[in-house]
Amino acid sequence: MPYKLKLLTEIERQLRKIPNPDRERVADAMRSLAIEPRQAGTLHLIENLYRIRVGNYRIVYAVFDADVVVLVCKVARRTEATYRDIRALLQRAKDILGAA
Repeated sequence: MPYKLKLLTEIERQLRKIPNPDRERVADAMRSLAIEPRQAGTLHLIENLYRIRVGNYRIVYAVFDADVVVLVCKVARRTEATYRDIRALLQRAKDILGAA
């Protein structure tokens, strides 16, 4: 059973900043998370927060198995700031899913 894919509101803005060929690859990777959220190459960060690498970009997302939802929290190039405030991202994902 595929998961429902949800995006935080700022994901669209983050995607617009990515050059087109890379943007397509990132979008394809996000769509694939709905089919298999814990695919090969996935790194478990904390609790139900994961990240997958797509070239120089990282997709940080939360998996909620009970609700069958994958929530994409962040798309960014790998820098020191990529994983800053990771707990705040997780809390925001939980809050959004709880409100839905």
